[in-house]
Amino acid sequence: MRTVRLSVRVPADDAVSALALIADFARFPALAGDVRSVAVHSAPRTSDWVVSFRRGVLRWTESETIDAARLRIHFDQIDGDFAEFHGFWELTPVPGGTEVRFEVTYDFGFDSLAGLLDPIAERVITRVICSVLAGLFDDITVVEGGEALADISVGQG
Repeated sequence: MRTVRLSVRVPADDAVSALALIADFARFPALAGDVRSVAVHSAPRTSDWVVSFRRGVLRWTESETIDAARLRIHFDQIDGDFAEFHGFWELTPVPGGTEVRFEVTYDFGFDSLAGLLDPIAERVITRVICSVLAGLFDDITVVEGGEALADISVGQG
């Protein structure tokens, strides 16, 4: 099991509005090349994801809880390619903008392949999150968790 943690500062003075932009997952394919499709369903909120991974795709359906008062989105896979996949987005107002914290814990369920698959998944996840945030907010600054960005071209402030 692996956990990816990423904190990014975005130039958004209104964290509630920033949360609403991030929660619009259906926009992600236009913002991140690795995201092939996201179909969002309501009542209860779920979404179906298709993301490029190596020479194929990862697919999963997740349930999502958006808590605007706590500036948080929690998600859990309910079906899909991972043995386990869950995490959250959490926003915090900071001077000059908003800090976006993203955390996901995942497990492919193949211990023997974890050393190969986990680092690739971490790079894809980091690239997707940074691409989405750069697309939504233009200039971003990676505060924590940018180690996987060494070979990734995104708008790092």
